[in-house]
Amino acid sequence: MHLKRRHRAREATGASSHNGVAQARPLPRAFDWNDLRYLLAVAAHGGTLAAGRALGVDASTVQRRLAELERRVGAPLVQRQTRGYRLTDFAQALLPAANAVEQAVHAFEQRVERARRDAARVLRVTCPQPLVHRITNARLLDEFHARHPDVRVEFVMSDRYVDLGKGEADVALRSGDTDDGALVGRKIGDSLWAVYASQAYIARHGRPQRVEDLPAHALVGFDDSLRDHRASAWLRDVAPDARLAARSDSVLGLLYSAKAGIGIAPLPTALGDAEPELVRVLGPVAALTRIWRVLTTRELRHTPAVEAFFDFLTEDVARLRPIITG
Repeated sequence: MHLKRRHRAREATGASSHNGVAQARPLPRAFDWNDLRYLLAVAAHGGTLAAGRALGVDASTVQRRLAELERRVGAPLVQRQTRGYRLTDFAQALLPAANAVEQAVHAFEQRVERARRDAARVLRVTCPQPLVHRITNARLLDEFHARHPDVRVEFVMSDRYVDLGKGEADVALRSGDTDDGALVGRKIGDSLWAVYASQAYIARHGRPQRVEDLPAHALVGFDDSLRDHRASAWLRDVAPDARLAARSDSVLGLLYSAKAGIGIAPLPTALGDAEPELVRVLGPVAALTRIWRVLTTRELRHTPAVEAFFDFLTEDVARLRPIITG
């Protein structure tokens, strides 16, 4: 009888016996840390559909992963409401820790990627696509690789500002307003913009003589993905009610639309002046003038590959300026 009571006590506390030695029951399998992404996405977007779009999955995947996470933590995390999902108090209490995990994983991924690139001596340089063409044609890369054969430059081409702090690139060749205190760099030239139209457009619709004439013309501008670009803001300011004949998510899109005669477009002078089909009708526009910089993070500034690239670009700025300014 006494032995039975001891056995029942071991069962009640989750212990088992093997050769007379008490053993604890195995703990449940730990939850998948990746499932925290779904919780954070629902917290940020308020629903599984929007969270799925942000994560690139369907809503059913978000629901399934949340259900699995709830099973693992042993408590409900979301409550369905008419206008979406609301996090439970339990989930709200977990959010700071979940955010910390996400940041730590992101930092680890960045460290792994940078270590991989350091080993391969890959230098990722972000800049607008047209600049890559001009740099390549000027054979600057050939000269850089001849001096530093162990470093391979890989371009990340984008008209948006790629986030260096998040490890999306190592170095940026960037024009415009740069107020990010985490970045360091040097001026390498001026970014000049003017307004262009094709000869065919001018023959059909005439040529604007001043900025105030622009609202009477078909204009080409950026789409909403670049609504904060200075050219977008300038067009909204000088021609708020003008009809946009075409929208694009890149400078090259503006260039091709202007060349096709679709409308008048603001363009970098380095591009517009190089096209025989285009006529500079206004400018350079002072409101669109900015400076070109070569930028990187403080952490990367004095790594060997970045330092070599900085030194190469800034040792002969006079040679570089025609490439970026025209």
